[in-house]
Formats: sequence, C-alpha cells, structure tokens
Amino acid sequence: MDRLTSWERRTSLALLLIGCGFLLGWAVPVLVPGLSAPARDAFWYLQVVTWALFTADYLIRVALAPRRLRFVIRNIPALLVVLLPLLRPLWLLRALLLLHVIAERVQLPLRLRAVVYVSGTALFLSIVGSIAVLDVERGNPDGNIKTIGDAMWWSLTTMTTVGYGDRFPVTSEGRLVAAGLMLAGIALLGVITAAIASWFVERFERTAALERRTEAELSEIVAELAELRKAVAELAALRKAVGELTARLSP
Repeated sequence: MDRLTSWERRTSLALLLIGCGFLLGWAVPVLVPGLSAPARDAFWYLQVVTWALFTADYLIRVALAPRRLRFVIRNIPALLVVLLPLLRPLWLLRALLLLHVIAERVQLPLRLRAVVYVSGTALFLSIVGSIAVLDVERGNPDGNIKTIGDAMWWSLTTMTTVGYGDRFPVTSEGRLVAAGLMLAGIALLGVITAAIASWFVERFERTAALERRTEAELSEIVAELAELRKAVAELAALRKAVGELTARLSP
C-alpha cells in the first residue's frame, strides 16, 4: 500500500465530518436568520476552518502522490472545492463537488454504492438547493420563496421536472441554482431509469438462465430414464431367454 492510499483510508471519516461541518456552518445561519452576531461569526469561522482543512488535505495528498500532475488532473473536483471562493451563487456547485470528493473516499460494494450515490445525491442536492435558493430569494421584495417549506417544495418540483410554477426564483443567483437543479434532476432521473431497467434485465436474464438450466437437467433426466427403460427391457429379454433355456434343459 502506498502512502497516498494509506492517508486516504485513515482520513476518510475525518473528511466526512469536516464536510458536514462545512455545510453546517453555511446552512444554520440561513435556516435560523435570527442568530446573534457572535453566533453568525462562529459559523462563518467554522466554514473557513473546514475549508482550510480541505485545502490542507488536498495539498498533503498532492505531496504524497507518486505522480502529482496525474493526481491533479484526475482529481479536478477536489481542486475546485479548494479554489472556489465562498460565494453564495456557487454553493450548489461547491456542495456537489464536495459530495463527489467525499464519495470517492468512502468504500462501499459496487451495487450498494450505486444506490447510495443516486439516492444520496438526490437528497443532498434537494436540501442544498433549497437552502441556497432560500438564502438568495428571501431578502428580495419580489421573491415568493420566503420559508424553507417553500424552498423544499420548489426544489422537489424542479428536480422532478414537474414545475408547477407556484414557486420560482426571481434573482439571477436563484435562477443559477434552478438551472443546476434542473440539469441534476434530469441526470438523476436518467440514472434511476437506467438502474431500474438494468435490474429488470438482470432478473429476466437470471430467470431465463434458471429455466435453461432446469430444461437441461430435465433433458438429462429424460435421457437417463430412456436408458434405464432400455436396460430394463434388455434385462427382461435376458430373463425370458434364460427361462426358455432352462425349460429346454429340464428333463
């Protein structure tokens, strides 16, 4: 095991906790607008500290990588998480990249990983998108997304491409978040549809393989029974011949 792999395995849980703290530092002030100034400052410093920890983790991984340029090219999302400034309009993109970086460090079986990625990404994006749009829309006098309930409803209808139109963003930042959710919703629905179709195809193939195996076993049994009937018939003929021969030899 090389040093990079060893470092990533030892820090995977810590990275997950840091990511949760990073999101917490941004989400709480948005969801609780009545926080005091010291509390807001504390959550802001939490964002800065966790971002600094992500930066330190990335730099350590670059230093430990056997081929540093190749590592940087293959880990563009991690680099963007470090380089993106703490700007509100980029929160959805930054949060999605953060999810990708953390998911790369969590080891799960392939089938479970697909389920967790799809469902987790959908839930994650809906929550982050709701908070992001609430953050930029609530202070606008023309906005109609004023509560987290409104934001969650809008996020759900947007990601599922229903789009009732009763809630919609009016700011450019909100529309940027909406565009991200639309694209993510279409992509996730496509993945879910493909996964369901793949599951049905796999089940049908498994059933067909079982039927073919059963038919082959039945064919073998029929062939064995035919051979057994042939052997029984030959045995009966032999017994008859022996009986006739015995009758002739008898005085």
